[in-house]
Amino acid sequence: MNLKQFYNIDQQQISVSREQASLFAKSVAGDFNPLHDINAKRFCVPGDLLFAVALTELGVSQSMRFDFESMVTEQSVVKLPEQLSAEFSLRDQNDKSMMTIHSSGSSSKDEKFISSLIEKYVQFSGRTFPEILIDLMQKNDVMINPARPLIIYKNMVIEIEQFAGGELLLEFSSASMEVNGKKGSVKLEFDLFVDGQKIGHGTKDMVVSGLRPFEQAAIDTIVSDYNATKKAYSA
Repeated sequence: MNLKQFYNIDQQQISVSREQASLFAKSVAGDFNPLHDINAKRFCVPGDLLFAVALTELGVSQSMRFDFESMVTEQSVVKLPEQLSAEFSLRDQNDKSMMTIHSSGSSSKDEKFISSLIEKYVQFSGRTFPEILIDLMQKNDVMINPARPLIIYKNMVIEIEQFAGGELLLEFSSASMEVNGKKGSVKLEFDLFVDGQKIGHGTKDMVVSGLRPFEQAAIDTIVSDYNATKKAYSA
C-alpha cells in the first residue's frame, strides 16, 4: 500500500486535502462516515490516517498509545517530530495538539511490517460501524442520534511482543460498551498474529454522544443509508 498518496509532507509538515482524506477513508478503511465526504460541511480527516502517517514517517514501537485530541481538517498543517520519543504531541500551525503519542520499548522501521499493520488495523477500524457498534447499541438498548451521529475517537493502544516476519493478521477479540446517560464509552479489542503466532494486542476506545432509547426501525434506516452510500461508491 502506497500510503504517501494520501498526505503531503514538507520538512516534517503534514497536510491532507479533502480528496486525499476521503479516498483513504473509503478505499483503504472502508469508512463511509459522512464527515469524510469531500463536500461535507463538518469535514474532518480520519483519525486513522493521522495514526498511519505517524507510523509511516516515524516507525512503530513495541508499546504505543495514541490519544486523539482535536479534529484535523484540510486547513490543518501538522508538525511531526524527527523521531519517536517517550511522549510527544502532533501540533497544528496554531500550536493546538491534534494527537499525543506515548511510545516505549524497542522500535522498528520495517516498511513491510508497518504497512501491513496499518492496512489491517484501518480495515478493522472501518468495521466499527455498523458491524460492531450496532450490535453493542442493541445489547445496551441505546442508539445514536440519527440526525447527528457523533462517534469520537478517544485513544488506541498497540502492544507488540516481537516484530516477527511473515504474514500479519489482525483478529477482532471483543467489544464492550458502558452507558452513562446520553453518553457512552466503547472499547474494542484485537489481537495480532504472524503465521499463526500471537505477537501482540490492541485496544480502541471511542465516545458516543446523543444516545437515546434503541429503535429498530430508525437503526435499520441508518444502516440502509450507510450501505447505500457504500454501494454507490463501489459501483
